[in-house]
Amino acid sequence: MEITIPGFAYDRVGVAEGVALSVAVGGSGPPVVLLHGFPQTHLMWRHVAVELASDHTVICPDLRGYGASDKPADPDGTAYAKRTMAADVVALGRALGHERFALVGHDRGALVAIRAGLEHPARITHLASLDVLPTLDSWEVLRGTAGVAGFHLYLMAAPPPLPETLIAGAPDAFFGHFLDAWAGDPAVIPAEVRAEYLRASRAAIPSIVADYRASAFVDVEHDRADRAAGRRLSMPVTVLQQDWGAALGFDAAARWRAWADDLDHHTVAMGHFMAEAEPAEVVRHIRALLGRPIS
Repeated sequence: MEITIPGFAYDRVGVAEGVALSVAVGGSGPPVVLLHGFPQTHLMWRHVAVELASDHTVICPDLRGYGASDKPADPDGTAYAKRTMAADVVALGRALGHERFALVGHDRGALVAIRAGLEHPARITHLASLDVLPTLDSWEVLRGTAGVAGFHLYLMAAPPPLPETLIAGAPDAFFGHFLDAWAGDPAVIPAEVRAEYLRASRAAIPSIVADYRASAFVDVEHDRADRAAGRRLSMPVTVLQQDWGAALGFDAAARWRAWADDLDHHTVAMGHFMAEAEPAEVVRHIRALLGRPIS
């Protein structure tokens, strides 16, 4: 049985040459786009989306390379650059009739959201990031044995076909490790949703690896260029983040202040999959963000 977000309509929308995204849309009102993380699909927003749809148009795509969206080849290392994926999201909004929209991202989706906010500020009214640091900062804080927590970042940055081959040898063990370790309580991700995440991830190994490989190379280059140029996020920004700083020895809020002019940073204890573990709290923070004035 296919799992869907109740009350949402599903479609495929072309966003680039040869690339269409699968998207769920529900509700009416000011638009907000929700971008999922790894190793998930748009279904991670199933609780949050329904609540927000009471007074917003809620748009939940599968990112390129994930879920039911297209998974183009990556011959030059840029097909899954966050710059490319951010352009997908802007094109999706426009195709659905929204020149401007709020953007909320979790994990990988948050990296796409950050890049969209940096490169398309006229399109993004508000931005929320759930449980990541910007790409360059993530690499800078993962030093020494602290890097063990991010072993998958290093594995999937390796040249092809090594990570693809290794992951394909035991995909459920690999992807399931993160679902189980990061969820903590199995009730956060019900068995049928977990099975769907695993099914979708098995079908997307090359593109998921390409997404992560981009973050070790081309995405870092883009972040470094922006840092050197002083480019910052100009819209209201909300960050919900586990207490990584205490564990890894850095000031997460200070890292974020270097990127965002109007920042509301929260250290939270909701686990990594916070939109599934504590959806009401996530909705509360998103609504507070959407109520902040924009220029």
